[in-house]
Amino acid sequence: MSKRVLFVCMGNICRSPAGEAVMKRFAEEFRIPVDVDSAGTHAYHVGERADSRMRAAAEARGYELSSIARKVTRDDLSPENFDLVLAMDSENHAILTKMANGIAPHIRLFSDYLDQQWPKDVPDPYYGDEDGFSEVLNMLEAGCPIILQTLAGEDIFAGEFDDDDDDMI
Repeated sequence: MSKRVLFVCMGNICRSPAGEAVMKRFAEEFRIPVDVDSAGTHAYHVGERADSRMRAAAEARGYELSSIARKVTRDDLSPENFDLVLAMDSENHAILTKMANGIAPHIRLFSDYLDQQWPKDVPDPYYGDEDGFSEVLNMLEAGCPIILQTLAGEDIFAGEFDDDDDDMI
């Protein structure tokens, strides 16, 4: 049975559509059935494509950002609709939790799946320079495989990182 994941940022034109694209590619690569969507907590950009700078940064890494911005709904936050809702930052997490009428264990911060070297919040690159878009993609590429492994309930990396040189010691 396929799991469903929703990425959520503020306007749904930078971080969350990038998360959607990265997760889709990793799910396809690891052959894990996951339906992925994205939304924003604000309706600033409803109906628009992802920010052109994010699309360019993603395309340079082989990702296609094809989603159209939409606002998250209360129905999206039901565990029956999405197994995992990933907020890109603490502010959006608080908004989602309030919309869900309190703590919901399936509404998580994306950074919950990253180690301590990463910031707690996926930074919003919208008002920054080009490097910000790459930083977001770096974080997504680090976290999405861990999320998939968690959803699959198995070690999707089994054998991937075995050191063949161990026999030589």
